[in-house]
Amino acid sequence: MPVGIEAWVTQIPPVTRAWLALSVLTSLAVQCQLVTPLQLYFSFKAAFTNMQPWRAFTTFFYFGSISLDFVFHMFFFMRYSRMLEESSFANKKADYFWMLLQCALMLLALSPLVNLPFLSSPLAFVPIYLWSRRHPSTPISLFGLVTITAPYLPLALVGLAWMLNGTWRAAAGDLLGCAVGHVAWFVRDVWTREMVGGPTVFSEAPETLKRLLGDID
Repeated sequence: MPVGIEAWVTQIPPVTRAWLALSVLTSLAVQCQLVTPLQLYFSFKAAFTNMQPWRAFTTFFYFGSISLDFVFHMFFFMRYSRMLEESSFANKKADYFWMLLQCALMLLALSPLVNLPFLSSPLAFVPIYLWSRRHPSTPISLFGLVTITAPYLPLALVGLAWMLNGTWRAAAGDLLGCAVGHVAWFVRDVWTREMVGGPTVFSEAPETLKRLLGDID
């Protein structure tokens, strides 16, 4: 059994694997009472005025306590982040990390507008949204109950999250992720390709980051 789990983990692309591992470890740490959510949430005052900068990092890795909602978000995040990294960002882990970093910074800047202490779910919706826009004709079966085309997947997941949580606040975070994902899609697939005609600093990682992550020698 351990061999099978190890083989499954090693098959996950590196950026998605690291993101998944940090998210699971963070929730387990909270579940084991090693840390509390109060030590992990993000606010500008707590992170910068109170000199607790780690909050700008941990806010993206706490998906809540181990629950049905946790499993729901982790399953869809891992599935579509993996497929996106294996297709659009194959052998381009620096570019994928660079895109996620830019989206994370946008979410941090927007977080005061929606009062979201944790930004893990919004960031997880970015690869889901980007994958859905890049595969517009792909049919998606939701739990074998209904089949939709890929562009409707993010909105369908927002609706499911709303039903699971019973509150609009959960949907607000996911909708924010969709909005940031739309900006990422527009910058990479519309503005860069159709208006600029070539890679820009927003669509391609800096050379230093590519060397650091081993994309180039």
